[in-house]
Amino acid sequence: MAENKFRIEPERGVNQPREKSSAGGPTLFSGIERRLKLENYFEEGFPVQYLPKILFIMLLGLLYISNTHYAEKTVRRIDQVQSDVEDLRADYTTLKSDLMFASKQSEVARKVKSLGLKESLNPPTKVVVEE
Repeated sequence: MAENKFRIEPERGVNQPREKSSAGGPTLFSGIERRLKLENYFEEGFPVQYLPKILFIMLLGLLYISNTHYAEKTVRRIDQVQSDVEDLRADYTTLKSDLMFASKQSEVARKVKSLGLKESLNPPTKVVVEE
């Protein structure tokens, strides 16, 4: 049985060109890297002095994204509450008109007629008690 062996690639020198992508042409990221000339920044390793600034910008980006999500969620909640308020207002108006109709004198007289009560034909009189 054959043994597994690691193949060690020779390190690229400054003069050796990079390998092309498998498609043969330049890729999007290689074009961006070539235009920004990022190799100059990473020649001696990762520039640690820029790390706090990078982290601060990343934090600001995260805060911006979370604030946007919170605002959209709040807008959706406001729309839902407004539609609920419109439904409740319509229910209130309907119930109020039904109550006003049911409390009219003619409607009350019609409903109590089945109980054997009649509407008084004499107007009410005021009773005055003298001391």
